[in-house]
Amino acid sequence: MHFFKILGREAINTQAALIASIMLRVTFLGTGGSLPTRNRNPSAVMVNRQGELLLFDCGEGTQQQMMRAKTGMMRLSSIFISHFHADHFLGVPGLIQTMSFMGRTEALTIYGPQGTEELTKLFRAMGFFRLRYEVRGVDLLPGAVLTREGYQILAFRTEHSVPSLGYALIENLRPGRFNRERAIELGVKPGPLFAKLQRGEPVEVEGKTVYPEEVMGSLRPGRSLVYTGDTRPCAAVLEASKAVDLLIHDGSFADEMAAWAKESKHSTAGEAAALAKEAGVQKLILSHISSRYSEDPAPVLEDAKKIFENVLVAADLMEIEIPFRDE
Repeated sequence: MHFFKILGREAINTQAALIASIMLRVTFLGTGGSLPTRNRNPSAVMVNRQGELLLFDCGEGTQQQMMRAKTGMMRLSSIFISHFHADHFLGVPGLIQTMSFMGRTEALTIYGPQGTEELTKLFRAMGFFRLRYEVRGVDLLPGAVLTREGYQILAFRTEHSVPSLGYALIENLRPGRFNRERAIELGVKPGPLFAKLQRGEPVEVEGKTVYPEEVMGSLRPGRSLVYTGDTRPCAAVLEASKAVDLLIHDGSFADEMAAWAKESKHSTAGEAAALAKEAGVQKLILSHISSRYSEDPAPVLEDAKKIFENVLVAADLMEIEIPFRDE
């Protein structure tokens, strides 16, 4: 980052802290369809938000993909399962055991459709191993909202062959921009009083009060992403995806496979692109790519680009940084 010009440990530590404080990074650990291939693992997407790790689906071998991608795993706070097809959850037992062997002691929560709590109990009982930490399962219904520090996770219904959920991560609104010139006009001197105003606290200057709203612009949106898991295009996905920064959508097939996509309750690239366009998303990434396109996903990408330009086909170990729109 070009604005760090001072060398040395202190500067490096400062840079690392700043990067961690703003990071919203998506790492695609598994991007294949139901059948794993030589270069595509089953579904798994890691989100690193300011150092907290969130995992969306956990196909077989996910813990090894985490090692390859160097995402880390000990800061994993939650796993969100979209549905109970094997290629979306069978990596959980191996992952939780690996973290136990590595000395994890912090609790882990697994969220998913109804049945997640019971399935988590089975995970804990598998293999006759004793975990060093608590693993708990939580059943979610469509419309459930998990409020976290600085963001929310919204669960919404998707349209697949079994009960399934998609997830939206929506960051809280951010303070508006600080108007330095206006603050000085009002008699506020640069320094600690600037910081107080930016924190939303009024300050006293020469017997008068200066309020934050006098020097702060309108609230600004945080960042947002949606992960659909396996789904047909549907109203709930469209609603959850409106104006998000990143939509990770089922793009299993090229448009020539539209009949099979409909029968198997998946989406074609063109269908996903049409939904992205209608929702007004900033960027679309297609995942859960059928094995028939594993070596050459060009047909999938070409069909999507006919409708929505800002689209990529996910690849295993691909990383995406989601920036703030106004910076």
